[in-house]
Amino acid sequence: MSKKGRVLVAMSGGIDSTVTAMMLHEEGYEVIGITMKTWDYATSGGDQKETGCCSLDSINDARQVAVDFGFHHFIVDIRDEFGDFVIDNFVDEYLAGRTPNPCVLCNTHIKWEAMLNRADQLDCEFIATGHYAKIASENGRLFIQKAKDGQKDQSYVLWGLSQKCMERTLFPLGPYTKPEVRQMAYDKGYTDLAKKGESYEICFVPDNDYRGFLKRRLPELEDEVKGGIFVDRDGNLLGEHHGYPFFTIGQRKGLGQAFGKPMYVTDIQPETNTVVLGEVDELMRNGMIVYKQNLQKYETLPHDIECTTAVRYNDKGTLAKLAHTDNNEISVEFMANVRGVAPGQSAVFYEGNDIVGGGIIKQSL
Repeated sequence: MSKKGRVLVAMSGGIDSTVTAMMLHEEGYEVIGITMKTWDYATSGGDQKETGCCSLDSINDARQVAVDFGFHHFIVDIRDEFGDFVIDNFVDEYLAGRTPNPCVLCNTHIKWEAMLNRADQLDCEFIATGHYAKIASENGRLFIQKAKDGQKDQSYVLWGLSQKCMERTLFPLGPYTKPEVRQMAYDKGYTDLAKKGESYEICFVPDNDYRGFLKRRLPELEDEVKGGIFVDRDGNLLGEHHGYPFFTIGQRKGLGQAFGKPMYVTDIQPETNTVVLGEVDELMRNGMIVYKQNLQKYETLPHDIECTTAVRYNDKGTLAKLAHTDNNEISVEFMANVRGVAPGQSAVFYEGNDIVGGGIIKQSL
């Protein structure tokens, strides 16, 4: 075993995970690659070619890198665990009128657990991924920090990582920008990989049509939820719609009818199949309740702490006061009104570049 130790690297076949493996190999770690098969798009009834981290081409690309550098590579099938937890949650959240973030759940409850279990089996001290993020420590606590590349920073989806997970995790790309990573791939002769496009969609919804996914997953859904109504905030009837699960907070396009002025989804009431519409100013919120939280930088939330709070991926964040509620949830009071706070999405709290913690938005205020 190398002096640096043995590391299990998650390899999707993309540029980021490939460069991660190359960097660690060159730094003297004993690298073992792992590709996790999470999903078969064909099983959802979709007619698009399978793309992204689960496609055969991507798996072959990951394996070829391992062959080139002479390290072992394994494929792990976690489709059952992924489907039972991530996809079932995804569907259940939409049926509850919320907007889920499956990537957070997958990272926290599926991928890291699967990697750590396999790392133990292979006597790997560390695991590594191609996420653009850093891990820092202070006062005996580990926490995620934003990456150097602000446009690629992925700290938002890592708020759920535990202290135990972070103790064994490496993020080699945190100190680099995406152009620098592309150049590394190019310098090693991976010219096609250096030009490879980005993948932003949910892995099991590669066409970005979550409504179509729900219909394929639950063929009876359309009949069960048809005949819903649009109302304004005062309860006045504005029209009919084809079912509350097919709408999200902040949505303007795809409402199915014109209202003479731009209208947005401001609330979803699944119990009555009602979607509330309003003008853009009615999307503004001055607070929210967050639950299922995970703290990183502090063991307990400091009294009256103020944090920059992001309510969606790529949100620059808004300064807010945080406080524990009586039932151990987190009350968030924004210093300035925030648009489109969507229950089900993640709220992530930052001090500068450091993640204090995060949780799931339970309700807006």
